[in-house]
Amino acid sequence: METLEFRYDTQLLIEGHDLDEDAINDYITEHFKGDCLLAVGDEELVKIHFHTNEPWQILEFRASGGCTRICRGICRFAAQIRCGKRFNQRFPKRVSGLWNIQSAQFGTRKSSFVIAWRSYIIKGSFVMEWSRLLSDERIRPVPGRAGSGDLRTEYEKDYHRIIGSASFRRLQDKTQVFPLDKSDFIRTRLTHSLEVSSFGKSLGQNISQKILQEVRDPAFLPEYQGYICDILQCAGLLHDIGNPPFGHFGETVIRDWFRGHMGSLQLQQQPLTELLTRQMQEDFYAFEGNTQALRLVAKLHYLVDEHGMNLTQALLGTIIKYPVSSLEIGKDSGDIRTKKMGYYYAEKELFEQIQSTLGTGGRRHPLAFVLEAADDIAYRTADVEDAFKKGCITYRQLVGELQEWGQKQCAGEAYTKLVNALEERYQKGRERGVSDPETYAVQNWIVRVQGKLLACATEQFAVNYEAIMEGSYRRELLAGGDCAGMAQALGDIAYRYAFISEPIYKLEIAAETILGFLLNRFVDAAIVYDSGQSMTAVQAKLMALVSDNYKAIYRHYSHEKSPEEKLYLRLLLVTDFIIIY
Repeated sequence: METLEFRYDTQLLIEGHDLDEDAINDYITEHFKGDCLLAVGDEELVKIHFHTNEPWQILEFRASGGCTRICRGICRFAAQIRCGKRFNQRFPKRVSGLWNIQSAQFGTRKSSFVIAWRSYIIKGSFVMEWSRLLSDERIRPVPGRAGSGDLRTEYEKDYHRIIGSASFRRLQDKTQVFPLDKSDFIRTRLTHSLEVSSFGKSLGQNISQKILQEVRDPAFLPEYQGYICDILQCAGLLHDIGNPPFGHFGETVIRDWFRGHMGSLQLQQQPLTELLTRQMQEDFYAFEGNTQALRLVAKLHYLVDEHGMNLTQALLGTIIKYPVSSLEIGKDSGDIRTKKMGYYYAEKELFEQIQSTLGTGGRRHPLAFVLEAADDIAYRTADVEDAFKKGCITYRQLVGELQEWGQKQCAGEAYTKLVNALEERYQKGRERGVSDPETYAVQNWIVRVQGKLLACATEQFAVNYEAIMEGSYRRELLAGGDCAGMAQALGDIAYRYAFISEPIYKLEIAAETILGFLLNRFVDAAIVYDSGQSMTAVQAKLMALVSDNYKAIYRHYSHEKSPEEKLYLRLLLVTDFIIIY
């Protein structure tokens, strides 16, 4: 690709009176470095198009007396003052959510004009825009309540909707890795989600400051930092809300069950494999907790109606880690966005609406990378800590494993320093006379590692900012940078010492038995439910156990659908039901 000298395409619309496009053209040429300058319009409206490397200077300049060439009054440019109602009303077709609206004044006469601007990186043909990515629109619009006194942002309202939901509270009864433990030390899905939420908010603060101070994307406004922190805080609470009992192994059991049984299931003597489309079948073969999360919060959680929690679309876009259907999965593609599916066929219209509103065009929402990093930091460090506290790995084994991994992988200086820090904390614990220096060392070291991983993820987002905003970045944030080796080592150690331990084997045997039994019985009942066929007494009782709210959602979305699509939705009704157990 050709290297561009000037990388930001900056566009401005200036509304006022007695404007002079030639004078504006001359002023920009004289004071700012760039090319492809165009200034066209009339005395009331001028549009400017300019390629530059520092577009913020155009927006922040304070003109001297020479500015009288631009207008007949004495002009002083006051950037960063939000305005724009009149501008949007007068030029609705010229100004959209892509534009940032600001005001400026003529000095002595105090008469005002309005400026709208946007700037984006010139590289490729697609760049996502923060003004759309942070949309606070909901699937079902909520009318404003004048005089209510509620000063919360829409993202803050999302947070309270999630915290107050039964779907979120159910996470307290689901395990993270180990079976439910009587001690307070081992994490559940609830405590893990709270940790991810906290890390997500911290990353949002760090990354926003990086963009403002170092990347200096002129389209990233200072107030976006607060929005991003709130969105990521909410997304952290939701990221595991669709996971079935027994975690990722529960997902595997559900996928394997459908692969093994779909060919033998029938409705009115017709195999389900002949009744359902390929995508409908693949949705079950590729069952995924992240996909279920979108379905749960957008439909199943019956707050007011069939729109579920009716969360902001920016939040929904953030929790869609894999913006592809079950037919587009490419685990070996090298692109993280195609690793798993992100939406069911049942949510195809919802997914397309979110993509359209946010302007992501099938790419990952930039904040999905941040959410993923927050999750990675939380579980990689917590799994090792929990394994240590459960006695699955000793302090000496942990040190030895870290050292051996670093030697084999030639992990580098940053990795070695982190490993040495673990032993330093052990020595400090002994010097202080703590009763258990090994536990002291591991707990304190984990906190340090978390801080390093947060810094690494922040740096990687900034370094790869252009690719992320173009949708061409293909890896996890923690796959690069100085801390990539430690992230990989912790994941490897946790797998070998926790996930293939005896307690987990017992849990997985129980998972296969319990989930297999539930699927056998409930799928058999769901196939004939609402099909016109008579049900047995047992089948009727089984369907009576399914949430009335879930069945109401089924009736709403199956209305006037084909018999085949109704069958597909009834099978989803079973997985919807199993998730809450």
